[in-house]
Amino acid sequence: MALQATGSRSSEFGPVRRTGNSDFTELARLVKTAGFMRRRYGYYWTKLVCVPLVVAAAIIVFIVIGDTWWQMFTGAVFAILFTQIAFLGHDAAHRQIFRSGRWNDWISLILGDLFVGMSYGWWQHKHTRHHANPNMIGSDPDIDLPVIAFTPEQASRNRPPLARWVIAHQGVFFYPVLLLEGLSLHASSVHRVFSREPLARRPIEIGFLLIRIIGYLTVVFLVLSPDKAFVFLAVQLGLFGFYMGVSFAPNHKGMPLVPHDARLDFLRRQVMMSRNVRGSRFLDIAMGGLNYQIEHHLFPSMARPYLRHAAPLIEAYCRERDVPYTQTGLFHSYGIVLRYINRVGLGERDPFACPLLEQRQSI
Repeated sequence: MALQATGSRSSEFGPVRRTGNSDFTELARLVKTAGFMRRRYGYYWTKLVCVPLVVAAAIIVFIVIGDTWWQMFTGAVFAILFTQIAFLGHDAAHRQIFRSGRWNDWISLILGDLFVGMSYGWWQHKHTRHHANPNMIGSDPDIDLPVIAFTPEQASRNRPPLARWVIAHQGVFFYPVLLLEGLSLHASSVHRVFSREPLARRPIEIGFLLIRIIGYLTVVFLVLSPDKAFVFLAVQLGLFGFYMGVSFAPNHKGMPLVPHDARLDFLRRQVMMSRNVRGSRFLDIAMGGLNYQIEHHLFPSMARPYLRHAAPLIEAYCRERDVPYTQTGLFHSYGIVLRYINRVGLGERDPFACPLLEQRQSI
């Protein structure tokens, strides 16, 4: 069941028009003419060459420092490093690096499975569904999680008393729960590659994941005593999951949810359900370009360096056509997510008005 609208946000979202894909076709022409769909081989080759060198340097530093509690800071460094590598794998998965799909796939496999320990096949299946229908109830896996409710229907499901209490206070627990996201990503990856679900290149993924996980754990436990090793892994996995979570959470959480039977043209489906995060070039690096979520959803294969430059053109184009283009500051976006999650958990029936339903009810 879709969220009920109150009409309180109709002026912000404006009218919803069904104009086919003509609006997006014209935008795509403008973006291509501006040169924003060109490849950035120098940018990406520099990053790809640096990945094994930086990882090797980090491992050497880890071994040299030895068995000490100071290694917890090293764990934080590894968390940041693995997240940045995951962002690069994300770029390859969206065909941003090479023209060849095969080359991009192999880069994603190497970066994701071998360096980060996440199954590329599992992630690709999940992420493709998200891009096709962002924030669509019943279709977007990113709003169908076991521990967080994003709709009143999810919040009202029959659950054990403790689970109901957690859901009711999920606004408080949302960001702390992200500390478990790293462990969840690794567990989901291992489960997928060993399950019977279809998976391309299964033997390669299994091999890469085993090399990465066993090799990484071997180095950690050879260098550190068991107590320090477990704390190190907790720090590294916790901060890795948290970093990943806070990079993805501002992009769609708290934006309108789309009824499963709604029909909307590509431009509006991608723009109206996404949120950009304003910031400096440092924020662009820290969030792997995901702060330009609108541009990324409209043009997934656009190389990361072009997102910042394409944003003003796309924003102006959307404003001219009364298509809501949402952007905000980083911490403001986190506040929006918290308020949204909290309102759903407390059982309010309208945590965020949906412009699609507003239009339907006004007819």
